[in-house]
Amino acid sequence: MESLDKEQKLYEKNVLVILASASKHSSNRKLMELFQKLALPYFSITILDNLETLPHFDASLTENLPETVSDYHHLIESADAIVICTPEYIFSIPSRLKNLMEWCVATTIFNDKPVGLITASADGRHGHTELKLIMSTLGAKLSEEASLLIPGIKGKFNADDDLIDPSIMRSLEAFSKGLTNLLN
Repeated sequence: MESLDKEQKLYEKNVLVILASASKHSSNRKLMELFQKLALPYFSITILDNLETLPHFDASLTENLPETVSDYHHLIESADAIVICTPEYIFSIPSRLKNLMEWCVATTIFNDKPVGLITASADGRHGHTELKLIMSTLGAKLSEEASLLIPGIKGKFNADDDLIDPSIMRSLEAFSKGLTNLLN
């Protein structure tokens, strides 16, 4: 009975996926669609993919937040966990993701929030390191088990958007377990 209660509590977890790619048909999106299918029995997943709607960060507006920023803050606050999936742009994270993080820096919304990090790009090492540093600075609850770097992501899918590298599913399964552990 106790394991059933623990399992049922897991089903109630809401995970917000922040998709940082600027492309609507990106490999990051395909990856998160796979993650969503894999995780559906365990998590309720919402994919946030419209970071371009955020105004550019302006410190003078932090006292009276624009409505869009308040909406994003509410989504983050109400999630049990966050997954950030991003490509690497010019050895860094995309400006749209950095902008969101800047809107969060004067808050505590990421403080002790379980956050899984996925960087899927041509290489991704620099962006992944930067993302870990930023999320650690914001107080997020991180773990190596819920951190995934996937270099060469475009080559993991064929022209029909089918996954052709089975190791990716194993990596996503391990990532999901790591995220589950962060939630417990």
